Amino acid sequence: MSKKSQNERKKWEQLRFSIIGKLLVRPPKRGELQKELEKLSQEEYRDPETGEVVTFGFSTIERWYYQALKSDDPVKALRRKIRKDAGTSTAISPQLFTILKKQYDNYPHWSYKLHSDNLEAYLEKNPELGEAPSYSSVTRRMKRQGWYKKPYRHEPQTPGYERAQDRLAKREVRGWESEYVHSLWHADFHEGKRVVDVHGNWHTPKVLCILDDRSRLCCHIQWYLSETAETFIHGLTQAFQKRGLPRSIMTDNGSAMVAHETQNGLLRLGIVHEKTLPYSPYQNGKQEIFWAQLEGRLMAMLTKVKPLTLEFLNKATQAWVELEYNRRIHEELSTSPLSRVLQGRSVSRPSPDSDTFRFMFTLQERRTQRRSDGTISIQGVRFEVPTRFRHLKHLFVRYQSWDLSLAYLIDERNDDLLTRIYPQDKTKNAHGYRRALEPSVDDQTQVKDRTADPIPPLLRKILSDYAATGLPPAYVPKEEFTVMDDKEKNHHEG
Repeated sequence: MSKKSQNERKKWEQLRFSIIGKLLVRPPKRGELQKELEKLSQEEYRDPETGEVVTFGFSTIERWYYQALKSDDPVKALRRKIRKDAGTSTAISPQLFTILKKQYDNYPHWSYKLHSDNLEAYLEKNPELGEAPSYSSVTRRMKRQGWYKKPYRHEPQTPGYERAQDRLAKREVRGWESEYVHSLWHADFHEGKRVVDVHGNWHTPKVLCILDDRSRLCCHIQWYLSETAETFIHGLTQAFQKRGLPRSIMTDNGSAMVAHETQNGLLRLGIVHEKTLPYSPYQNGKQEIFWAQLEGRLMAMLTKVKPLTLEFLNKATQAWVELEYNRRIHEELSTSPLSRVLQGRSVSRPSPDSDTFRFMFTLQERRTQRRSDGTISIQGVRFEVPTRFRHLKHLFVRYQSWDLSLAYLIDERNDDLLTRIYPQDKTKNAHGYRRALEPSVDDQTQVKDRTADPIPPLLRKILSDYAATGLPPAYVPKEEFTVMDDKEKNHHEG
C-alpha cells in the first residue's frame, strides 16, 4: 500500500471515530439511541479526500457505532476491511506468471513498461494464452514478487557471478554494526579524477580509505598512483600507527588485498582478515557511503583546481577528513565519528614500530646457500649470508617483492629474526678486504694434538683382529728399491 493510500485510510478512520465518538463518551439513555443516530445522520461532514460536503445514512452510522462498541480497539474496528481477493491476481494467470518470471530472470534491468510491452508482443503470437494484462497489473504483480529493476552491469557470466546473484536472490540483506570500536575496519580503493605530475604526465589516482565499522571514523586516507600490495600496506601501516591495531579487517578480493605479503602480515599481527564474497560489493556498504560523501563534498570543491597535483590532492583530503568528516554529525549515528570513538569501548592494541611492520608484511621462502661464496638468490638478486651461518645448507628468508634492498634470515622453528641480509656488493668486494671466518654455532677452536695416536681406532682394531688369527700377511713382498753400500755406489759412479 502506498503512503498516500495509508494517509487516506487513517483520515477515514479518524472521521468515523469522530462521528460516533460522542456516543462512546456519553452513552445515550435507554430509548434515546435512535434519536442520537438520526441527528448524526442529518449533519454534514467533509470528505477527507476531496474536501466536499458529505452525509452518512442512519444505518451506516448505526453499524459504525456497534462495531466500535463491541471492540476493545474502536479505531481499528472502524477501518475498512481488506478485500478477500486482496493479493491475488486474476489478470495474470499462472501460465502468464511463468512467462513473466522467465522474462525477468533474463532481463532484470528492464523497466516495468518494457516488460509489459514484451509480454503483450509475446501474447500476440500466442493468442491461446489469453489477453495481455494491463501495464498496472504487470507492475503490481512484479512489485509484489520483489522484482525490481536492477542496474545493468557488464559482468562476466562466470560461475562465481551466477552464485553471487543466486545468493542475493535467495538470502535477505541486513544492515549490521560491530559492538566495539576498532573491532572491525573496512579498507577499499576508489578511483578518482585525473591528476598531473611534475613532468606533465596525467594519471588516474586511487584513494585508499580505512574506516572503523562502529564509529565510521576514517582511520587513514591517502591517494596513490597505483593499487598494489605495496601501496595498500603503506597506507594500512599508517592507520595502525595512528589508531592502534584492530581485531579484524574487511576487504574485497583485490590483488593488493590477497597478496602474500598482506595475508602474512595480518596473520602475524593477530588481525583476522575478512573478505567480502565475490561480486557482492553491498557487503562493504559503509565504504560506498563514504565514497559518496568524498565525491559530493571534497571532489566537488576541487573542480576548479587546475592543474590538480597528487600532493595537493592528498593535503586537501587529509584536511577535509580530519576537520570535517571525522568531526561532522553523521546522519546515521546522530553524532560525529570522533565523538563515538571517544565514548565507545575500544578493543584496539598498541601499534609496533615501522621496522616491525616491514618485517611482518613479507614473503617467507626457503633458499639454498651457495657454498662457494656464501650467498643466496632472491628473485635473481644475490644476498650475502654472514659467515656464522655458513654451515647451514637451507635458509629461511623473508622479503618484500617490491623492495629487494633488504631481506631477513629467520629461525624456521619459531620465526624469530636471526639477522638482516643485504644484496651482494661486488664492487666493494673487489677491494680485497676479507674477514676471518667466524666460528659456527657449535664450533670450538681446533688445536692439533701431536701426541695423539696416528692410527685411528677402527684401523687398530682391524689389525689386532687380523694378528689374532695367527695367519701371515696374505701377500708376497716385492722390493722396488734397494739400498746400495758405499763400495757399490763408488763403482757405479766410476
